[in-house]
Amino acid sequence: MKYIKGFYMALGMFCGIPLPFHIWDEKLTSIMVASLPLIGLIIGSLWWVTGLILTAPALPIMMVSAILTVVPFLIAGFIHLDGFMDTSDALLSRRPLEDRLRILKDPRVGAFAVVMLVVLFLLQFSAMYSVVEGGRYLALLIIICVISRCFSALSIFLLRHSSISHYGSLLSQNTRKGHKFFVLLVGLVAVTLSYLYAGIIGLSVSVAVVLGFTLAMRTVYKTFEGISGDLLGYSMVIGELFGLIALALLQGLWVNI
Repeated sequence: MKYIKGFYMALGMFCGIPLPFHIWDEKLTSIMVASLPLIGLIIGSLWWVTGLILTAPALPIMMVSAILTVVPFLIAGFIHLDGFMDTSDALLSRRPLEDRLRILKDPRVGAFAVVMLVVLFLLQFSAMYSVVEGGRYLALLIIICVISRCFSALSIFLLRHSSISHYGSLLSQNTRKGHKFFVLLVGLVAVTLSYLYAGIIGLSVSVAVVLGFTLAMRTVYKTFEGISGDLLGYSMVIGELFGLIALALLQGLWVNI
């Protein structure tokens, strides 16, 4: 029962799908974090199914691509996109640590956040357009969401939390080896399935997500001396963008061979 409650808590916190009621138990926060890959499975599956539905009636590719660009952020309740914008503002300010942390907590939207949001959607849309146009391996969208959240959960469990992280110690309390093992297991299964489904393309997309998340997390971890919810959201968005771009490029390469 506690695992179901922990998963339900994760669904309420990390997903924008409306729920009939909300529950909260501080003793189950580690289970909630370990459930992040399952939230990725739900979001990725809905992303994939939406793609199948929209491509079936042969709608204009540009319209389908625009909708699919927004869908994962919409299902997630824009929570990670908010973190991406806040982090972009603070990261690109190039100010001392104290000022960067202050900007990160500031609810106002700065110029850097707007610029980076435009860049993100341009890249996301162009990659999504290429994926829809190629029409292959659309199910890898599920893998992209699962792997990014596996690394997000592991970051919460293993890395030092920033001084401005309100929930850092709370989310990582009562963490057991089983929680970490579960996240690792889900990640390994996701990578294996990506290879079985799409061969070297699937494996490359998985590696691209890991690479994107790792590079982003390494940058923000050093810059802000720890992790927080916003920094995790930033790293997840970058990781998933890397995966989507890899899928677009490799799919195009496959078509031209």
